[in-house]
Amino acid sequence: MSSGAAETAESATPQTSGGWRDIILLALCQALFMTATSGMISAAALVGFGLADNKALATLPTSLQFVAIMCATTPASFLMRRIGRRDGFTVGATIGLAGALIAAWGLFEASFALVCLGHFLVGVFNGFAQFYRFAAADAASPSNRPRAISLVMAGGVVASVGPVLASFVKDWFAPIDFAGIYVSVAGLYVATLVILRFVDIAKPTAAERAERGRPLGAIMRQPIFVVAVLAALVGYASMSVVMTSIPLAMKVCGLSFFDTAQVIQWHVFGMFAPSFFTGHLIKRMGVYNVMLLGAAIEAICVLVNVIDTQLVNFWIGGILLGVGWNFLFVGATTLVTQIYTPAEKAKTQAANDFIIFTGVAAASLLSGVLHDTIGFNAMNYAVLPFIAVTVIAVIALTRMQRATPKAA
Repeated sequence: MSSGAAETAESATPQTSGGWRDIILLALCQALFMTATSGMISAAALVGFGLADNKALATLPTSLQFVAIMCATTPASFLMRRIGRRDGFTVGATIGLAGALIAAWGLFEASFALVCLGHFLVGVFNGFAQFYRFAAADAASPSNRPRAISLVMAGGVVASVGPVLASFVKDWFAPIDFAGIYVSVAGLYVATLVILRFVDIAKPTAAERAERGRPLGAIMRQPIFVVAVLAALVGYASMSVVMTSIPLAMKVCGLSFFDTAQVIQWHVFGMFAPSFFTGHLIKRMGVYNVMLLGAAIEAICVLVNVIDTQLVNFWIGGILLGVGWNFLFVGATTLVTQIYTPAEKAKTQAANDFIIFTGVAAASLLSGVLHDTIGFNAMNYAVLPFIAVTVIAVIALTRMQRATPKAA
């Protein structure tokens, strides 16, 4: 698909009647979604460690959450194509609410299986919530899409309070540790359902639902799609491997849950604070340069993590990992929005997120076993080759487009 055709397709994309108001509301939903997610991640591995007979399964609740995202992205995308963004997000948030309450029930029953089920259902909602960024792209004009995507992602800055909030509410139902976190998450999902009532994104027309566009295989064979998915996958999977195991690594080092919550808080801040200017950086530096910068920052994070296991290393490494992820993920999302027509939107977005979260789920499932067998430092080193492949792919695509400017 040529860049000119992409621009034509983008300009044909339906705009919302609310415009920037909808983008702000989506940013609020993103803030609540990520606050809940960061709070649960703070506790999930520790809850698993306490309930699982086999300690190698400590990260299973988090891993199942990512598996659920993988499973949910495709049906979520096609459901929203049929019933619209707002109603689709409402379905997802309702499932997430049920999951948070089931996980809390699992703690009261000391049932690892119920906790895992609860995390899986929360992951289903997370699969829907991944489309907040694409909904923002729908609401904005083509030239403002990088900014709209980054502003919605910036809503996640609020999520930096999630881990600290978790440290304060985890004993609400003492002696049942961590139950307060899951009940608080349920409250955040109720707030999300309220906000979604005010979102006004136009539903696809009957003609748009009937139109098929190009075969998915043709879309996925585009070099831009391949590189965008690779960059997002490596950025997200690397973060998953490292951050899923950090609570366990910090526990082994004798650090407290409050210390862990602080590290995750600053990691989440690093993930989303750059979003206030990532869109501007993309316009100024170009999307490929921003993605290369993100890959370099993730590589530096690995070096910080393996130098020492002091609190400051976990803290700085977590921030760098978040910033690197942001540049890779926002950049990759921006690329994906350039390669489809309105009729191709649902299947392209579904394929994009399905591939990404399949890899993330696999990485998360492996992280507990890898931490138990090869240790934290070796896990960090293992992500470096994948970062290198991403850098090579982005540079190759840049050179390809310079040689053939009109090719996509």
